[in-house]
Order: sequence, then C-alpha cells, then structure tokens
Amino acid sequence: MVRRARAAGLVAIALTDHDSTAGVADAAAAGAALGLRVVPGCELSARVAWGELHVLGYFVDPGDARLQAFLESTRAARRRRGAQMVTRLQALGVPIALEDVTRVAGSGALGRPHVARALVAAGATADFDEAFTRFLGRGRPAFVEKPLPALGEITALVHAVGGLAVAAHLGERGSAAELRRFRDAGLDGVEVRHPSHTAAVEARLTRVARALDLAVSGGSDWHGDRTLGASHAPLGGLDVPVEWLDALERRRATTSQADVARERHTGT
Repeated sequence: MVRRARAAGLVAIALTDHDSTAGVADAAAAGAALGLRVVPGCELSARVAWGELHVLGYFVDPGDARLQAFLESTRAARRRRGAQMVTRLQALGVPIALEDVTRVAGSGALGRPHVARALVAAGATADFDEAFTRFLGRGRPAFVEKPLPALGEITALVHAVGGLAVAAHLGERGSAAELRRFRDAGLDGVEVRHPSHTAAVEARLTRVARALDLAVSGGSDWHGDRTLGASHAPLGGLDVPVEWLDALERRRATTSQADVARERHTGT
C-alpha cells in the first residue's frame, strides 16, 4: 500500500484499519524508506444517539498495551457478531459458512464488509451493495446490532495513547448541535472531505468545524481494489491538502503538552 501510495504521487497517508493496528509498523518502515509520511492510526466505533459513529484515531501509539487490549476485545466481539450474521443468513437459505467469512477477513478485524464479500463470492448477491441492501444493512434480515462503547470512552482511550479522535464520514448527520455534543465528549476533529460527501456537505461541515474549533481531515476510505460504491475512492483518488495534516500534528502537539501540564498539576 505504501509503495502504491508513493507511486500515485501521495506525500502522506494514514493507515486506519478497523479495530486493528497490525499493519502500522510495516507501513511506517516502508514510508521511512520511501519518503512517505505514514500516520499511525485505527478506526474505532462508538455508540451515539442515532446509532454507530466511526472514529478515526490518528497518531495513536500501536505499542500501547491499553490500546491493544481494547482492540482485542473488540475483535472478539466482531467475531461473535459475524457468527450470528452467518447463522441468520443460513436460516434464510443462503449458502454461506462462517469459514467463508473468516477466509475473506484473514487476519483483519471481521466485519460486515467481509460477510458481504463472502456473499458475492458465493453467488448469493450480485455485488457488495446488494449484500447490504438485501441482508446486512440496518433493519435487514441478517443485521446484528454491534455492542458499542460510548463516544467519551473512545476519545479518552485515543487521547491516553497519544492520539487525536476525528469523526469519520458524518455526511448529513454532522449538524452543529451534534458536533458540539461530540466535541464536549472529547472529539478533536471532523473528516470533512470524503467520497460520500457532496461539495455542499463538505462546505457545511467545514464551517461547523471551524466555528467549534475542531480540526478538519479527509480521506479516500480506500478498502482495496474492489468496487464498493460511491462511499470509497481509489488509493490517491481524493485530493486532501497536506496542510490539514500539518494542522492535525500541531494540534496533537498542543494537546500532548496540555496533558503533561495537567498531570503535573494534579500529581498523576
């Protein structure tokens, strides 16, 4: 991925796999060799009033035991959820086995996209989008609710391991009132540029973020060379200003200094 990003003309990438930092060390080493900035991260899920919020943890320390313990518990919950979805699909007469899904997931954190790919491979659906609209989307027959921590728990963990917490691909849900609540729960920034965001959505999110003193970010949400619909772009397929990354790094440095000062003041 790092070699391809460099070949695509990128100067920086963030590796934010769902509930895993397994590739961060190799990506960082490759980036150092090729002159590409690699931001260590992961994507976490939090419970909010309307459902599940994805949170990008940028600059996290992948070697921190607290982060790894949390991620392992989350991956175990994902595996249990995957098994429940497969059971529901089998009850609907869909020819799929748990082994089909785990084979697709490999060493990654098992999730609905892996079930969707297994459905396509089995010929049960024509494509990824149909897998969600027929079976896996919220309210569909094979959907299983995910047990999720509160947003404050996620942001506290990200901050504890040296990172910034940024809300991913909010779209129309990113109202000023909602983002104010998220900020008060520890959120540091908003992903304003995303393949699923129209120009109007990006402009509105940017205005709200600036008004609330939240950082802005962007990303392709690349999930590999598969057709995943309009919510994902090819690697290097989205123009994100490097100045946004510079601003995130400055905010992280400021946040870290404030945390150190707070610890000295409280004696913790």
